[in-house]
Amino acid sequence: MSSQPQQNSDGFFGHPKGLSTLFFTEMWERMSYYGMRALLVLFMTASLQQEGLAFTVAAATAIYGLYTGAVYFLGLPGGWIADRLLGGQRTVWYGGIIIMCGHIVLAIPSDHTFFIGLILVATGTGLLKPNISALVGHLYADNDVRRDSGYALYYMGINIGSVLGYMICGYFGEKVGWHWGFGAAAIGMAIGLIQYRKTIGNLGDASLKPEHPMTPAGEKKAWGVIWAVVGAVVVITALTMSGVITFDPVAVATKVAIFFTAIFFIYYAYIYFGGKLSQAEKKRMWALFLVCVASACFWSGFEQAGSSLNLFVRDFTDRTMGSFEIPASWFQNLNPMFIIILSPFFAALWINLGKRMITPSYSMKCAIGLIIMATGFIVMFFAAQQAAQGLEVAPMWLVTTYFLHTVGELCLSPVALSAVSKLSPRRFAGQMMGVFVLTYSIGNVIAGLLAGNFDPDNISTLPNLYLQIAIFSIGIGAVIALISLKSKSWEGQGLDHIEAVEPAEATAKTVNP
Repeated sequence: MSSQPQQNSDGFFGHPKGLSTLFFTEMWERMSYYGMRALLVLFMTASLQQEGLAFTVAAATAIYGLYTGAVYFLGLPGGWIADRLLGGQRTVWYGGIIIMCGHIVLAIPSDHTFFIGLILVATGTGLLKPNISALVGHLYADNDVRRDSGYALYYMGINIGSVLGYMICGYFGEKVGWHWGFGAAAIGMAIGLIQYRKTIGNLGDASLKPEHPMTPAGEKKAWGVIWAVVGAVVVITALTMSGVITFDPVAVATKVAIFFTAIFFIYYAYIYFGGKLSQAEKKRMWALFLVCVASACFWSGFEQAGSSLNLFVRDFTDRTMGSFEIPASWFQNLNPMFIIILSPFFAALWINLGKRMITPSYSMKCAIGLIIMATGFIVMFFAAQQAAQGLEVAPMWLVTTYFLHTVGELCLSPVALSAVSKLSPRRFAGQMMGVFVLTYSIGNVIAGLLAGNFDPDNISTLPNLYLQIAIFSIGIGAVIALISLKSKSWEGQGLDHIEAVEPAEATAKTVNP
């Protein structure tokens, strides 16, 4: 790795010039990702007269869950391809191209190509997302004190991009035409790719080549497997589109959720029982397991934002402001806006608690985040009761819900990532991060299945849906909080030599996108 990017202190707000390349590439990629995602369920459930797909809510939300879950799951092979075959820089480039092609396909006003577009965007994101985040770390030397602030700045680009996506793609999709919104996402990704290519020299040799290259024979075999998988996906997609294979989104989502959960438990057990861990490492693995459970449950509730909450805003919320009707997708802007506003306060909170020698365990912080997120659904319970009476719900109910969800995210998300890095056995750190990412996939797929219970034709069932999510999440959070009273001692096992978590980590929005 070239030392030039590390030594450059005046390139981008006192950081290496390469950070500006990654900042703007990620900003435009997130603009395209979140912009398209905000429209997805709305487009699928819109009637044929509204130029939508007229899917049932259950089918649409199951597809949404499968898509978002696949994005995180495909990050695992995406990271492997960068590490063993292509290197981070090339993998990001190819991933961006595939994403742009996916958005272009979605922009074509043809129902037959819809799933092809989704597959391309999910695949490209799996290649780009984990590797562009890793590239940020490659810009700094191991002892560079700017690393944490560099990541905080980088994550700010994620939030700016999501705001742009919701605003631009949401407006075009809902006010002009669905495919115009998808086309705007394609243009955003194209801008990111042009910027990346023109400034790629700023990255120097950072992840230019694979970190752990394979032998020529091994590389040839790996590419053979990859192309075989691609071919199988193409064949299955073609057979499904032609009607030879029937596709039941709810049934598939249920099986995928079970599959992801099984992989998580099997791999976790493999490392725990077969990794020759010390007793201290095993205790830390139990503490980390609590964090993983909290994470999966958290995202199954939080990710209602793009599905059931999105539909609630569209169908039952008063969105008029004078003569202008606010696009339903714009309400999802509340989360990144609150992230930007609240992150400094949470960074200060962890610092001040540390000064007072108050340091809750990782699992306690995650339990608190899960419970706070769940209170957002208590708010939605009362809002849904109003909707069930035939009343239009005031926007402040949704604003309050998104505020509570964001506070919960800031308590759990960066803390959970830090827990993985600190509690994982050193020799399994990379694999444990991959196992942890599965909790995102599990949570997203379950979120889609839960949202399938949203029935706009039977609004009387909606309060019970939100109440069930709230009770389940609070119950899991309470159990984890009780166990965490004991697990704090597990977390400290054998970690006396490891530096404490930097407060700056609390400012980072995770890969969730």
